[in-house]
Amino acid sequence: MSSGVRGRHSSKPLGGHGRATLAVVGVCLAAGILLASLAVHGSGSRPPAQGAVATKTWAPAAGNPKAASVASASAPVRAAGSPRAARPQQDPFGLAAASYLSTRTGTVLAAIYDVSTGQTWRLGKGPPQDEASVVKLDVLETLLAERNSNHTGLSASDRSLTQQMIEDSDNDAATSLWYEVGGPTRIRSFNTAAGLADTSPSSCVNCPGFPWPGWGLTTTTAADQLVLLRKLIEPSSLLTSAERSYALSLMENVTPSQRWGVSGGIPPQVTVAVKNGWLPLNGSGTDWQINSVGWISGQGRNYLMAVLTTGNPTEQYGIDTIDQVASIVWGHMK
Repeated sequence: MSSGVRGRHSSKPLGGHGRATLAVVGVCLAAGILLASLAVHGSGSRPPAQGAVATKTWAPAAGNPKAASVASASAPVRAAGSPRAARPQQDPFGLAAASYLSTRTGTVLAAIYDVSTGQTWRLGKGPPQDEASVVKLDVLETLLAERNSNHTGLSASDRSLTQQMIEDSDNDAATSLWYEVGGPTRIRSFNTAAGLADTSPSSCVNCPGFPWPGWGLTTTTAADQLVLLRKLIEPSSLLTSAERSYALSLMENVTPSQRWGVSGGIPPQVTVAVKNGWLPLNGSGTDWQINSVGWISGQGRNYLMAVLTTGNPTEQYGIDTIDQVASIVWGHMK
């Protein structure tokens, strides 16, 4: 695991936005992104599965848990309106990721968005997966968007709860904010406005037969998580620059024990904003959902990455899988 990630955003309060960076930092962030774009032109039982079927995942081949069937896009998928690449990046997953995943148990969905070129790559094929604590990022963005539309800042309570929810991944804080933003109905509304296509908020918090908070059973795809992450680094009508900086500052300052996943193999001088999720899907702890999403920027690289994994025999097993995939990607994103 990588524990030397660095944050570029201040964690000091900003008026109604609490611990957000100074507004000028948010402006600088937005300006930096704009300049970069110009340079390239650019528990046992559980509730039923939720969500629509995605178009991409990695999973072991039938009858052989060690044989991987990897479906990685042969050409990058370009997001509408993204800048054209001056030098198109080769698939950062490539054969190395496929070879590594062929030795692993479980199912992996992953996606990358190169901020500098606008290229997107997807790894794998299959249905949406449970979000676990990654859904807390969706809750945070929904809250910030509501405050933006109402022209109000975060209250002292909001600031405390959002810090606990993102930096410490505190479940009680997440439950409080889940209800505060209006639950699945309001989160779904935000997701529609943000452009998420295959994310389905859980309909229950106290779900029958499931001992953990039910919001973790919200389902999503890696592609949708990239859309959500882009709302934090690209200007839009949903979030102000100060709100985006605030969210990133929380993700850049997660507690050291949670600095794993998409930060795997990343040098300490590089900025990483991350939100991870981990959830046992059965009572015996032999089926884990392990997820990681985030932004990596530094040493000539600037990209978003989302990895969802399920069917992990232990929590650490899933963490190791994502760490290694992230390390492979870092090495190829040059």
